[in-house]
Order: sequence, then C-alpha cells, then structure tokens
Amino acid sequence: MFGALRLPRSILFGRGQREALGSVAARLGTRALLCTDERQAAQPEFAAMLADLKKHGVEAHVFDETIPDLPLNSIEDCVSRARAIAPDIMIAVGGGSVMDMAKVVAVLLTHGGSVRDYYGEFAVPGPVIPLIAIPTTSGTGSEVTPVAVVSDEERGAKIGIASPHLIPAIAICDPELTMTCPPGLTAISGADALTHAVEAFTTLARARDPLLTEEHVFVGRNVLSDHMAKLAIGNLFKYLERAYRDGSDMEARDGVMLAALAAGCAFGTAGTAAAHALQYPVGNLTHTAHGLGVATLLPYVMQFNRSACPDAFAELADMLGLAGETVEDRAQAFIDAVADLLAAIRIPVSLAELGLHADQQDFVAEHALKAARLVKNNPRLLDLGGMQAITRAAFAGDRASLVTA
Repeated sequence: MFGALRLPRSILFGRGQREALGSVAARLGTRALLCTDERQAAQPEFAAMLADLKKHGVEAHVFDETIPDLPLNSIEDCVSRARAIAPDIMIAVGGGSVMDMAKVVAVLLTHGGSVRDYYGEFAVPGPVIPLIAIPTTSGTGSEVTPVAVVSDEERGAKIGIASPHLIPAIAICDPELTMTCPPGLTAISGADALTHAVEAFTTLARARDPLLTEEHVFVGRNVLSDHMAKLAIGNLFKYLERAYRDGSDMEARDGVMLAALAAGCAFGTAGTAAAHALQYPVGNLTHTAHGLGVATLLPYVMQFNRSACPDAFAELADMLGLAGETVEDRAQAFIDAVADLLAAIRIPVSLAELGLHADQQDFVAEHALKAARLVKNNPRLLDLGGMQAITRAAFAGDRASLVTA
C-alpha cells in the first residue's frame, strides 16, 4: 500500500462552524485581508463574521471585488491595495475564485514578483501568509488544495499554480453558508466535486517511491485519496439531486458540502486528469463556468478511460449497489449512472450545448495536451488522437463512439 494526503493543519466542518472564525484568526495574527465578492459581502452572515473578528481583536480589511476566472489585472489590483495594509492573515469567504485569489495574493505579498513567476509546480519558494478558507459553495474544494487557477488573457489560457505552500492553514466548512446558492449553482458546484472525486479515484497510480511527494505536487491515486474520493462519490449520489431540487434541505446541504470537502482532499493529492485538461480551452472559448465544463466532459472522459481502469469503475458501482455480471458491465453501469445524475441536475450533455463551435474542436484537443500536469495523470495514454476522439464525442453528445475508441 501507498498513501499520501496534503491537508490544512485544521479542518472544521458543520453547521455554525463559521462562528469560530474570530477565535481561530486571533491565534494567527491581528491584521487580516478578507477576500470575497460583492454578493457575499452583502450577506448578513458576512457582517456577523466581521463583527466576530473585531470582537477578537482582529482588524479586517475587505476586498470584495473578486471576479470569476481571476484575470491577472484583478489579482494585481488586490495586491496593490493589500500592500498598504500589510496583513499577517489572509481570509477567503466565497467560492473557488475567491479562495484562489487569496492564495495567489498571499504568495505575492510574501515572495514578491508577478503571478507568472509561479506558474506550474513547486515554483512557490516557501511558506506564505497563513490563509483561512471559508467556502460558500460546495464544489471546488479549494479550501484544502495546493492549487490556484488564474486567467492569463495575454496568453489566452487558464494556468495553474501548484504548490503545497498554497494549502490554506485552516478550512472552515459551514453548510449553512450554501443555503443561498440557487439550483443552477448548486448543480454546477456539486458536479465539479463529482468530477474531482471520479478523476482522483482513477488517476494513474505511480510507482511507489519515498520521494514521490517531493517531486510531484499531484502523486496519483493512493489508499488515502481513494478513501476520500469514495466518501465524496457516495455522498453526491445520495444528496446532490436532493440539494438541487430543494435548497432548503439542510441534510442534503450537509452531505454535498462534506462531499466537496472530501473530493478536494482526494484530488488535492492525487490530481485530476483529462476532463480538467479539456475544460481549460473549452472554458476560454465558451466563457462557461469551470464546473459546468468539467462535468459536461466527465462521462466522455470516463468512457474513453474505461478500458484502462475497469476495476476502479466497477468498485464504485459495487459501492453504489449497481448491477452487472462482469467487471466490464459494472464499470459501464457506473459510467451510465454518472451521466444520469448529471442529466438529472441539468448539466449540458454536449460541448455544442455549452456553446463550442464545430470548427473549434481540434483547437480544444491540441491545447488540452498542453496541460501536462493533468495529461500525465490520465489512466489511459493521451495523445492528439485520443483528445480528438473525446472532444468529437463530447461535441456530438455521442458516448457510444468511444466504446471501442
């Protein structure tokens, strides 16, 4: 057996846990930069968190202009304002873009330079200002992961910064903060978590090596990440559609947020693969949400990968009680069940439905191959032909074309 997990020093999960923020923050410092967005800054829960920080002697300065996809100029704007504050704590309250903003700003305030200096893996030279991450959606898992994704408009691409130093010091996961999420955002976020968990469970397992975690940020599936991925998948099949149908179902909100947290713990060490590689160019071309793109692609990537990891898919089918006489039958049953769940929460069934144009398919396949840290994780070898097969099937909404691909 081989296992590895990289996690925050403390994770708090449960209803009302946001009320620990003031006490937790006061143990880390006295001057905080609190990153959020305009919508979250207007919530009464946000005002209560600010009051709690003040009560515990923490001076909080709010940056509430985070926008989706994190263009570089928005990061630079936040950094320029933060330098005048000289915070000794970062706090993020929001979705994935907010948490990624806080991660990147913490790097730049600590180590200087520009965002581009830190692209790729292990480019952050050392620890950063401690970050408390408080997610308000149940999807990205950024509260526990070593990665942030930014939009480099000059290069026309989304690019990842991956380093263990980006993992927040504290994650506070309070399902009550997701109660205002509308059905569409609930679906997209939960589908993002499902993609994280499935890809983490099926990433390529690497040869056991004591230096594996020293040489790779994402080390492939292992016994610890598998445990987290299965927890996430089980919860999402039980609770995601319920949370989508009835946002006031508090038990379902609990279950989906726990799934998103567990999926983040899984993929933050194991990594993700082809669905994420393909989403980068798809997202840039269609200007659609990350979670929407990866979830649309997921059933097609799974179908392409089935021949390389049938036992993994069959194990997940067994966990869910899906029928099938052979390993291959149960593997296919799980892929079909994922597609059915995504359809039930109205995730698009094709890239055409997402807005991709027919003449953009080869561009997507070619540019997806450039995401080397994701491509190398895929359980089945990915070359241009393979990427094109997935892209064309996903564009047409035709999983059957991949059965023998």
